[in-house]
Amino acid sequence: QLQLAESGGGSVQSGGSLRLSCAATGINLDDYAVGWFRQAPGKERSGVACIHSSGRGTNYADSVKGRFTISRDNANNTVFLEMNSLKPEDTAVYYCAASTSQYRLCVLWAAAGSWGQGTQVTVSS
Repeated sequence: QLQLAESGGGSVQSGGSLRLSCAATGINLDDYAVGWFRQAPGKERSGVACIHSSGRGTNYADSVKGRFTISRDNANNTVFLEMNSLKPEDTAVYYCAASTSQYRLCVLWAAAGSWGQGTQVTVSS
């Protein structure tokens, strides 16, 4: 059974950096596209970054382009989100999701299944 665990969140000042990790168990992550989503208080969850199963294709929300980089280490069943030049508006709980349909996940930002605990990112001005 697929299980995803997010980690790496924390509190930083504006302009700082964080690296989030999404570790998968119960599946071979090679077969899945993986996306990062975030949810700020009072807002709906939204897609942030997504990477194809091959690692050769990515997609980013406009708000994070040029600042965030998604990557994957299939050998270790882990996907990363490198976040630089963080802004207060990046404050949110960050979640990862996996899908065998990279179109649904990386284009439609449609994640199926249950969500994990997420990891909190707080950026102060």
